[in-house]
Amino acid sequence: MAAEVTVAAPFLIILLVFVAVVIHRGVDARLRLDDAAHQAARAASIERTSARAIAAAQATASSALASAGVACASLNVATSTGGLWPGGTVSVTVSCVVDFGDALILGVPGEKRLSATAVEPVDTWRSGPVNTPGGGA
Repeated sequence: MAAEVTVAAPFLIILLVFVAVVIHRGVDARLRLDDAAHQAARAASIERTSARAIAAAQATASSALASAGVACASLNVATSTGGLWPGGTVSVTVSCVVDFGDALILGVPGEKRLSATAVEPVDTWRSGPVNTPGGGA
């Protein structure tokens, strides 16, 4: 019995370490995606037009994920700029397909779609509103 435990123990430890690494990668990717969504929403809320807000959100999300080391197989940034006026809100949803291909030994799916949404207020006191609820300036 002691010989069997001595032989099996290293393999069980390696398996546990491997599972911990896979779980850590998933949690880390989720946290970094949440941060990228927050940064993208903030960048969009600073812009004056919907087109510039959408472009800023896309660029910021891509940059934030790249600098965090998250490689997305496909990245989608959906920006809702319906509230892009002083006192309104801007919402950004970042969806990323994360590759777990090197963890296939454990039966983990090869890739998983993660998404995060962040809502940021538009500064109430900013000057020169472009979009207002009544259509006026």
